[in-house]
Amino acid sequence: NFCQKIAFNYLKNLQCGIYFKEESKGCIMSFQIEKKNILDYEVDAIVNAANAELKRGGGVCGQIFKEANDKGLEEECNKLAPIKPGQAVITRGYNLKSKYIIHSVGPIYFDGNQGERETLEAAYRSALDLAVENNLKSVVFPLLSSGIYGYPLDEAAEVAVYTIRDFIKDKDLDVTISALNDNVVKVLKEKNKKWIER
Repeated sequence: NFCQKIAFNYLKNLQCGIYFKEESKGCIMSFQIEKKNILDYEVDAIVNAANAELKRGGGVCGQIFKEANDKGLEEECNKLAPIKPGQAVITRGYNLKSKYIIHSVGPIYFDGNQGERETLEAAYRSALDLAVENNLKSVVFPLLSSGIYGYPLDEAAEVAVYTIRDFIKDKDLDVTISALNDNVVKVLKEKNKKWIER
């Protein structure tokens, strides 16, 4: 696949977190890992690490609801809830800089033998599917399930990078993973390097 191969031409950009961006044969794609607040992005959609009831929660979820600052978001979410782990829904962005919010529910981590990886992969793919279905061109993810849901960082980062990059290799989509923790960013970049070299 041509779009996949071009990633290898952009290894020089590893340090800045931009791993590939190219336009050819109808394929426009970009993947980045950045240390930045997800609420600061002016993009088509940011992804909310949601709970099944789509209620205001803690962490990224709580920040998104607070910044959106509109009862309309809660009302819209109430109509769409509940959803299952691995599923995602889309709402307006209200007062956020992003046009839309994609609410995706990752799994709670138990012991790694309860289908957690498959569910986490599905959570990313469901969000990406919604982006494509709604003709969105730019999406920013947090690292799903890595907070209070307890997913080990190394595994969560691998699932995020591999699932997103495998999905977008033939899609017209600009995807960023955003994190504020230096170690999280470091691990994500290590996983991305391994994806490129495999």
